[in-house]
Amino acid sequence: MADKNAIVRIENLTKKYGEVVAVNNLNLEIEEGEVFGLLGPNGAGKTTTILMLLGLTEPSGGKAEIYGHNCTRDPIGVKKVVGYLPDSVAFYGDMTGRENLRFTGELNGIPKKEIEERIDTLLKRVGMEEYADQKARTYSRGMTQRLGIADVLMKDPKVVLLDEPTLGIDPEGMREQLILIKELSVKDGRTVIVSSHMLYQVQQICDRVGIFSHGNLVACGPIEKLKEELSGEGYFETEFFAAPDNDELLAAMRSVKGVESVDKEKGVYVLRSKSDIRGALAEETLKKGFSLRHLRLRTGELEDIYRRFFEKEVV
Repeated sequence: MADKNAIVRIENLTKKYGEVVAVNNLNLEIEEGEVFGLLGPNGAGKTTTILMLLGLTEPSGGKAEIYGHNCTRDPIGVKKVVGYLPDSVAFYGDMTGRENLRFTGELNGIPKKEIEERIDTLLKRVGMEEYADQKARTYSRGMTQRLGIADVLMKDPKVVLLDEPTLGIDPEGMREQLILIKELSVKDGRTVIVSSHMLYQVQQICDRVGIFSHGNLVACGPIEKLKEELSGEGYFETEFFAAPDNDELLAAMRSVKGVESVDKEKGVYVLRSKSDIRGALAEETLKKGFSLRHLRLRTGELEDIYRRFFEKEVV
């Protein structure tokens, strides 16, 4: 059933490059005012989806609409309501931040007085007042990304598309950028679509996520719902490590009642069971003289959800 509140509607959207299917029969609806995360590794189909939403590449099949504007047939109408921040935003290096924003305002036909008012307001909002009159070429990656948010907001869009908005930014800059992105939804009521592979960061700001793999949307929904779907399988996964790491440790782990499998991922053992075995696992290995170094139940962090869906879907 179609969502009456959806302002982004995608039906059977497909993009092929020869024999390669970049996006495969995508169906998705995004509600007004939500922050939606497109997640997946490079080549999963996230950026191609964004380009089709912007009318910058033509789909091989299906359609997409934003506020009733067909993204392929009416790209001008789409651009009137959508702002886009690419993963590598670029400004004119010999112009100041203020001059770049003014240029964007002029390109969008905004009255001069309103341009200056918006520039002052937006520079303050993104924390760039102090650097507004410096040449853009002197800006750090984080400063450029913040100016990019201001640039997107110059035309006051209803929908904001952000492609890898935190890529290459230091931790403090990343925190500030995430706050800005969330405010676009919470304070402004804008719809925000974020394409990223930075799972922890996305988890902090998104209302829903869609996980992409090889052009397919393999999972979609609120993080809590995805967690419930996985836990409904009836399995627990426990991360474990103890010293010394030897065959006796492996035998001790396998001897714990309820353990169905033991694998090793990035130096840490992952035990799969149908019940919570943490107590029995710790007791057994400590009793046999091992030193416990790591014990964690995977409980639905986005990284765990992402990995589990890929384990199920990707060959």
